[in-house]
Amino acid sequence: MTTFILIGLILFLSGWVQGVSGFGSALIAIPLLTLIIDIKTAVPLCSLSSLIITTYMAWQLKKHFDRKKLMPLCLGSIPGIISGVTFLKTVPSGIIRILMGTLLIAYGLYNLFFSVKPRKINPNWGYAAGFLTGLIGAAFSAGGPPTVIYTALGNWTKDEIKATLTGFFCFSSYVVVAAHLVNGLTTLSVGKYFLCSVPFILSGTALGSYCYRFFKRDAYLKVVFSCLAGMGIMMLL
Repeated sequence: MTTFILIGLILFLSGWVQGVSGFGSALIAIPLLTLIIDIKTAVPLCSLSSLIITTYMAWQLKKHFDRKKLMPLCLGSIPGIISGVTFLKTVPSGIIRILMGTLLIAYGLYNLFFSVKPRKINPNWGYAAGFLTGLIGAAFSAGGPPTVIYTALGNWTKDEIKATLTGFFCFSSYVVVAAHLVNGLTTLSVGKYFLCSVPFILSGTALGSYCYRFFKRDAYLKVVFSCLAGMGIMMLL
C-alpha cells in the first residue's frame, strides 16, 4: 500500500511540473520512481501518466496549436519511437540508469549555465528533434530535452512554446504507449500502479496549469534544472 501512495505522490508532482512548464513530468518522475520500482516498470508507467497529462493539457491549449510547428516533430518521432522501444526491450536496466542519469545531469547543467538566444531556425530541424525525442522517450520515458531545446531556439511566444510541446508530447505519448503494449512492456503491475495513480496525476496537472499564470518562468526553470542535475547524480550513485 505504501508503494502505491508513494507512486501516486511522485506522479502528482510530475503532473504539477508539466502543468506549469509544459514539459518535464518524466524527468521528475523517473529518478524518483526508480528508487522504489525497477526502471523497466517505471518507464511504461510514466508513459501512461504522460498520456493523461498531455491529453488534459492539449484540450486546454488547443487554440494555440500550429500544424506547421507540430508536423515535423510528430513525423520525425515515429522512427525514433520504434528504435527506442527496441532499446528498452533489449538493454539491461543498469545501463539504462547510467544513460538516464548522464542525460539528466547534462541537460540540467546545460540549461543552468548557458543562455540560448532565440533565432529563426529551419523547420527541418524539427524532424531531427522529433526523432531524438521519440527515441529517448520510448527508451527512458523522458524525451523532452531535444524538443524543449528546439522550441526554445525559435522566437516563439510563451503560449506557442507550451502549446507546441503539449501537442507533440500528446501525439508521441499515444504512439509510445501503443508501442509498449505491442512489445509486452506494459505489464499487469504497471496497469495497477497506473489506475491507482490517475486521481493524483489529474489533480497535479490541474493545479500546475492553474499555477502557470503566476510563475516567472526563467527563475522557476532554474530551480527545475538544478533538481534535474541533482536527481541525475542520485541515479548514478
